[in-house]
Amino acid sequence: MNLRKLLDQVSARGRGPLLAALVALAAGLPAIFTLPATDRDESRFAEASAQMLETGDFTNIMFQAEPRSKKPVGIYWLQAASVKTLSSVERRQIWAYRIPSLLGAMLAAAACAWGAAAFLPGWAATMAGALLGTTAVLSTEAALATTDAALCGAVTLAMAALGRLYLAANGGTAAGWRTRTLFWVGLSASVLLKGPIGPMVVLATMLVLAAWDRRIDWLGRLGWSWGPIILAAMVLPWALAITVATDGAFWGAAIGGDLAPKLMGGQEGHGAPPGYFAALSPVTLFPAVLLLPAGLAAGWRRRGEPAIRFALCWLIPSWLIFELVPSKLPHYTLPTYGALAWLMAAALADPIGRAMRWTGAGLALLGAFAFAGLGLYAGATYGGAASWIWAAVAALVYLAAAAAGARLLLRGRSAAAAAVACGLGLAAHGVLAGALAPSLKPLWLSSRLARTLARAGISPRQGLAESPVTIAGYAEPSAVFALGAHTQLGGAADAAQAIADGRPAVVEGRDQAAFEKALAGDGASARLVGQVAGLDYSTGKPQSLRVYEPAADATDTAGAVLPPAAAGEARPPPG
Repeated sequence: MNLRKLLDQVSARGRGPLLAALVALAAGLPAIFTLPATDRDESRFAEASAQMLETGDFTNIMFQAEPRSKKPVGIYWLQAASVKTLSSVERRQIWAYRIPSLLGAMLAAAACAWGAAAFLPGWAATMAGALLGTTAVLSTEAALATTDAALCGAVTLAMAALGRLYLAANGGTAAGWRTRTLFWVGLSASVLLKGPIGPMVVLATMLVLAAWDRRIDWLGRLGWSWGPIILAAMVLPWALAITVATDGAFWGAAIGGDLAPKLMGGQEGHGAPPGYFAALSPVTLFPAVLLLPAGLAAGWRRRGEPAIRFALCWLIPSWLIFELVPSKLPHYTLPTYGALAWLMAAALADPIGRAMRWTGAGLALLGAFAFAGLGLYAGATYGGAASWIWAAVAALVYLAAAAAGARLLLRGRSAAAAAVACGLGLAAHGVLAGALAPSLKPLWLSSRLARTLARAGISPRQGLAESPVTIAGYAEPSAVFALGAHTQLGGAADAAQAIADGRPAVVEGRDQAAFEKALAGDGASARLVGQVAGLDYSTGKPQSLRVYEPAADATDTAGAVLPPAAAGEARPPPG
């Protein structure tokens, strides 16, 4: 039985979206449990969710004592619910905070397949969901406790429902109240997750479709009499509560301190010129990039078809907006990836021209070499013997995914090419993110620091030492997530005061002299119990973190250095 018949049988039983969701699950799952908490956004999200559970305040979003007025509350509620159900806030297990992202990626793939089934054969619609679910950027975001995979799921659901409603108004399969309900639920969820992004994609699509078709009558059938009630019921209670709780300051900070800087310039050093996302597509869309040229060509050639026209109006205006906004990160265009998946799956139903096959093969090989080179460099620079093995395996599987897919595509077997590339690409990402990345110990300073404190019996989470720990010279959010909300991020004088107060302290090497001077001034003494060295990848600076506890007697001095075996994970920082 060939691939198309197998997928058609699955789709005929209504299981195409389920299969696509399972593909997304397999793509995102490997790193969920093995990858330590990352800096900086993931740890900020996770810590804010943890503090909601610790304080019982599910209205205000806080990172330590600082209001986090950047995004709405949706992802924090989802993470808090996941932790409450599957783990506990005391255990600080990052995987529990990542489950909503994984579910969001699964929803995106399922919704993509469901929407595509309105105009594509069952096998091609299922392939559309699988193509989306295995893209490198979505499978990466699926394993991070941030908002973007969940946002992709909500927007893709809303757009798939909107597409079905548009097709129904243009002679396609009828779409009833359930489809309209899914549109409003997806749109409302996107607002609760990331504010204006979902409505922007929806509105841009509607406006361009209206201009293209010169008709808007179908928009009147979206359920305007009751749909906004769903939106208000999902969004308004928290919006009112946070307005009252902060006297409106949340919105001023969210708009003036987060949204406006992104629109005006490259916020936090994330600026890039127009064309950034297009240039990055061989990496972000891998392995589906194999079909990108064919999908875009099919979109232009078949633009007279209502379904293809809808996909183009979903993709082009929103992509252009993302390209024109100065602040850019690779995942920003995720809300448009469902449209790309539709176009690429539509291309599978027709013969693909020679030029598009060769271009797709070249893009896939380019993406594979980029990932292989990244893995080998990381393994050589930051890893040990095991890292070298994982890097080599990842490189080989990435290259095999591109080469096998390209060979089949050049032979005209486009469906088989897509399936093989997705399968091997999924495996390659699993090795890279689930095995190689966690083995790069110098990069995971905070998790190693937490283990060092625990081994010394001075972690405040063990209840054996006074809280909080004070850290001088290292201020990454992952350290706060690992050690607790009360962790004090300060300078050498703060670390010396912690020792004088009978609390543990962590001192980065650049602050060592100032720390010893402050200790002497306070008449206190400290004992070195461990050392963690590595690279702070957020700043690019090597770090040497020395862990101290108050000395038991005056003979234990601040300058005492234990042998490496006793000092934990001491090793010279890379670079």
